[in-house]
Amino acid sequence: MLLPLVALLLLRLVFWFATFPNPDEAYYWLWGQHPAFSYYDHPPLQAWVQGLGTAVFGRSAFTLRLPNLISNGVFFYTYYQITRYLYGEKDRYSFWLVMTLVLTSPLYFLFLALAWHDHLLITLSLVSAYLFIRFLDAYLRDGKGQNWRLYGAAVTIGLAGLCKYTAVFVALGFAATVVCDQRLRPLLRDRRIYLAGAIATSAILPIVLWNYTNDFQSFRYYFDRSINTSGFRFQFAEPLKFFLFSVLMLSPVNCWAIFQVLKRRQKVEVSPNEEIFTTTNENPYFPVPASPRLPVSSASVYQTVALWVFAISSITLTAISLVYTALYYWNILAYLLLFPLLPTLFIKNQQGAGNASPLRRKSLLLTGQIYGLLFAALLVVNYSILPLASLGSKDADPESRMLFGWKDVAAAVRQEAAQLGNEPLLVTTDYRSASALAYQLQNPHVIAIADRIDQFDFWYNEGDFPSKDALILADDWHPITPELLSRFQQTSAPITVPVTRFGVWIKDYYVVLSVIAKGRGQE
Repeated sequence: MLLPLVALLLLRLVFWFATFPNPDEAYYWLWGQHPAFSYYDHPPLQAWVQGLGTAVFGRSAFTLRLPNLISNGVFFYTYYQITRYLYGEKDRYSFWLVMTLVLTSPLYFLFLALAWHDHLLITLSLVSAYLFIRFLDAYLRDGKGQNWRLYGAAVTIGLAGLCKYTAVFVALGFAATVVCDQRLRPLLRDRRIYLAGAIATSAILPIVLWNYTNDFQSFRYYFDRSINTSGFRFQFAEPLKFFLFSVLMLSPVNCWAIFQVLKRRQKVEVSPNEEIFTTTNENPYFPVPASPRLPVSSASVYQTVALWVFAISSITLTAISLVYTALYYWNILAYLLLFPLLPTLFIKNQQGAGNASPLRRKSLLLTGQIYGLLFAALLVVNYSILPLASLGSKDADPESRMLFGWKDVAAAVRQEAAQLGNEPLLVTTDYRSASALAYQLQNPHVIAIADRIDQFDFWYNEGDFPSKDALILADDWHPITPELLSRFQQTSAPITVPVTRFGVWIKDYYVVLSVIAKGRGQE
């Protein structure tokens, strides 16, 4: 397991410190340069973190992805604590196996690496779930539970809600566990639960305030995104796409292992007396099995919480996919608590094993490691060295192409802007190019004028543009529209800035000089 882990960590470091920001990474960095209670596309925590980091350390690839480095450390430390809790402090293999399974999942390798909202979302959700489970298990043991764990779980799930709204699936999993477990129902009469709920809910007040002052635009965006408002009809192909992409990105090996855990749970519930328990670990509520089969303890709530979170998230998103599109990564929280249940499928009972290898199903593990390493290597090559689609197509995968050439583009923009003088408006035709240009120039005042609504529409009112010359940056993916050109009195012929890598053409950008933007009263 050590060699694949080292290879994956090296690939991660190359990506973190040698790769230009993905367009959305630059977009969220730019949010941080415009502090606000919340934002149109997502809640604000990632932007707040980026803004603080840039203010303290300056703008750099290290600063951009430093929060990822920290969150990854917290994330895997929490898994370390979970495996020690489930399998005992003397267990030497479960944590490393969990870490390997997570990193060889393309879903988690990608979303833990990118400076998007997701790395904070999954880290805070995992921490919250661990604290809540420890509180519930202690409550079952002594009728009290530790307050700090309960309130810590409330704070961290509230912060997760400041990353993405899908954190609600974890909170609903907590609630379902308490409501449906008869042993825990007395907590419904415990005011601590309601105080914890109030703490978690209060975290979203900045989001509510921003929406209130902006005509609830973000809430409307997510409602329209999740529900087909153009007319109700079933789309039976969408759930299949959602399922297939989920399997491919989670990793087929991980999916098989999770299926085995779910199937085993069902068998144990039907025939609980068939399992043989030993208590070789230090957690009496989660005994290690004498056989390779994993028992379900009647005392611990760990598996109950894990399965509720998985079921609520997966069923809800599958239902959404029937009437609209559900993206595979929306379900990223569903699997978090299932990973620590997988070691018993791959680690032998070590009693009497001597010096023999503790692993079983080695060929399956190796297959999963090769699958994950191949994805990680291709991802790093695609984002850091050369977009692979450019080898066989002129227009495929336009988003990956946008990670390249920004030094040349910025140099051309500076050169042409100098001809206009007086700090002209810098305008692009899409939020992606505007964000990348702003990041490269370290200029938070770049403007995007595009067909779709994005955060730029809340920063700049087109009717309030000053009477200034402008420089427009466009590409073939989002060309300059006649409507945009009509906003200016005079425009130049486009200047082409080709982007190549190792002699391979990637894309062209176009720079257009525009004289005197038509501000309010000039139409």
